Amino acid sequence: MKTLIGAAVAAATLLVSTEAAATNYTLWIHGKNGNSTKAGNYGDFSYWGPANTAAGVNKKAVNWNGTQRIGTENYRIRNALDCFCTGENWCYVAAHSAGDLQIGYALSLYGGSARSKKNAVPNANGECGNTDGSTQTGWNIKWVDIASGAAGGSELADHGDWAVSDPLVSDLVTTTARAMYNHNVTRNVWFYMFAGAKGTAYSGILPGQDDEAVAYHSTGGVSGSGNGSYCNPGDWFCGGTLSTGTAACSNGRAKWSFHSVSLRDDGESYNHHANGSWGGIVSKVREDVVKYAY
Repeated sequence: MKTLIGAAVAAATLLVSTEAAATNYTLWIHGKNGNSTKAGNYGDFSYWGPANTAAGVNKKAVNWNGTQRIGTENYRIRNALDCFCTGENWCYVAAHSAGDLQIGYALSLYGGSARSKKNAVPNANGECGNTDGSTQTGWNIKWVDIASGAAGGSELADHGDWAVSDPLVSDLVTTTARAMYNHNVTRNVWFYMFAGAKGTAYSGILPGQDDEAVAYHSTGGVSGSGNGSYCNPGDWFCGGTLSTGTAACSNGRAKWSFHSVSLRDDGESYNHHANGSWGGIVSKVREDVVKYAY
């Protein structure tokens, strides 16, 4: 599907006049952190890894205060989307962990609103100027890749296993995360989910397969209000098998609309953490972005 999307957009770009040449960007939205990145600085990739690593065409780091609540900081994500994904410009989006909540929240609650077309020239606060004063509905987004998505929350937040008082942790409670916005409303933008399964004994509180921080029910985009137990094929003592693609899980539980599992970690090889080296499940998203974001 991604190949078809890329070909269609490339063909459409050829029809754009030379007076308004389109530019493609790749936006990277990080997850929970200690606010070590500078919000509004699109060149600071310290959360992810070396900034000179290939990570999609015209890559931009969408930095926000990763200790604060989603609603408080979501304007940072909307600023980036306005800057780089309006007018003739288009975006690919990659997100990690709570970054899944950020892009989902933006699309569901604001993706149908009027957005001023921007010039992709950000100031120090990450805001861009208007182009011709016109508006459009929502943003130009080709697709979204999600590494270890936390849009379904984490039981580590439910049970207080994150020994911090960051406001974001309250948003990561499973019932809160799932009720925060309508996860089925993506404005027809596809979310491709990459679900890691290299958990440890510490993460035993997480149901089914997990990557040390988030379980398959969230990283696989599984719908519903509960925190179900989902595993790889052949695993015992699980509520169901997480299916790849858009198919429902083996117990009949559907995924959210426009969510598709691109990678289920059958080999239990990838954990949650980028570790400042594009590591863990982020490594697989980066590979996918390099291949398809051009």
